[in-house]
Amino acid sequence: MSIVENQKTSIAQTIRERRSIKRFNGELVEEAEIVALLEDAVWAPNHGKREPWRFIIAAGEGRERLLELLQEVSIGVKALEMSPEALEKAMDKFTKPGAYLFVIVDEDARQKQRLEDFAAASALVQNFQLLAWGKNIGVCWKTPAFIDDPKFREKLGVKLGERVIGMIQIGRFDEVPAPKERTPVAEKLTRF
Repeated sequence: MSIVENQKTSIAQTIRERRSIKRFNGELVEEAEIVALLEDAVWAPNHGKREPWRFIIAAGEGRERLLELLQEVSIGVKALEMSPEALEKAMDKFTKPGAYLFVIVDEDARQKQRLEDFAAASALVQNFQLLAWGKNIGVCWKTPAFIDDPKFREKLGVKLGERVIGMIQIGRFDEVPAPKERTPVAEKLTRF
């Protein structure tokens, strides 16, 4: 097998084996690890080489500040009424990831560019997920409603004219979820 064929097999295998991780073990992920993954992920195709993205990383102390903000916007007023145990359970889905990455894209007024930029940033996120998987780092791309909340956007540092396309949870994991069945391509394929 040639080197190129071997690489293609390896890429295909990684694509098929990668899973979204939703159960993290709580181990922290260093900012430097995330930046290193991003250095390769930014090689995603992007129309006109606009590189329409920017990132907000919450690792280390930033992660702790983010957890406070997430408690405020995700659970909000209900947190005041919760027992410490109930609050801990509600926040568990946020406290287990070892770091967070927010992917932000300019909201170009022109529809074509806006769609191209979203597609490019989505390709970048897929690159990031595959690269992280190769380093035994789990990732889950989330789009919770609060990422559009004005209070959350302001405190996170999202500017007017920008869109948060994803809250990426990053962390270590102990178990790989079982694969879910995929619809055969033949069932989704129409010939022209």
